[in-house]
Amino acid sequence: MDKNDHRSHEEKKRALLRDGEFFRAGVAHARAQIKHAARPEVMFHTALDHATWALRARADSLLKPTGTSVTALAPYALTVLGFIRKRKLGKPALGVAALTGIAAWYVQRKRAQQVAY
Repeated sequence: MDKNDHRSHEEKKRALLRDGEFFRAGVAHARAQIKHAARPEVMFHTALDHATWALRARADSLLKPTGTSVTALAPYALTVLGFIRKRKLGKPALGVAALTGIAAWYVQRKRAQQVAY
């Protein structure tokens, strides 16, 4: 015989009603979550979070061979960005960043050509 066979009809009824109440509360909670997630500002925030995560994951994968991460570099980057904003050096800094990127691409291309030969 199983333990549940000894329970009275009233105990089984109370357990079933309690389970039904938990189910209804779960359904109400799920409906509220769906209603909240369907709001445009929440959708935008979620999309922004996903995009930020993707960029961070990509940056971390690029920095992995150097033994550092975005988390380690963020305080330094924020200090530099704050300095650039205070001095209103946005356009010159953008130009320097573009030139540095072009130089890095050129060096990488030259290395790839040397390895190929």
